[in-house]
Amino acid sequence: MESITFELNTIIDKHLSSLRSISDDEYNSKPSPAKWSKKEILGHLIDSAQNNIRRFIIAQYEYRPKITYNQDKWVALSNYQGYDLNNLIQLWYFMNKHICEILRSMPPAMAERESETEELHTIKWLAKDYIKHLLHHLHQVLNLEPVPYP
Repeated sequence: MESITFELNTIIDKHLSSLRSISDDEYNSKPSPAKWSKKEILGHLIDSAQNNIRRFIIAQYEYRPKITYNQDKWVALSNYQGYDLNNLIQLWYFMNKHICEILRSMPPAMAERESETEELHTIKWLAKDYIKHLLHHLHQVLNLEPVPYP
């Protein structure tokens, strides 16, 4: 888990200043009424962090917990579009720092414990997948080369 933690920590530290440099107007702009704004995408990443924190913790003491969520409802009900931008960026940053601490302090054997999303996966697999998902959406927000994510 050490390399996963290092990679996540590097990603969040690398992109923090870029996230702060985007204008409010760009964050708030919605490509269409049915599409998320960059602010809502960042909020979605916070929701993803929250749900993965639950998986990483609960799978260490429960047998194969099932933890899913409705991403559209979470984004809408959290009202990320109306959220203070500086607070939103800070929340994203600290939620990810928290994940780094959880993964860093996890006993190695726990990485093989399983949690169910739509399928059963180890904590280690979920942590790697979390990074892929994070990069996919960060690249959308920052207008970087697209990172495919299933």
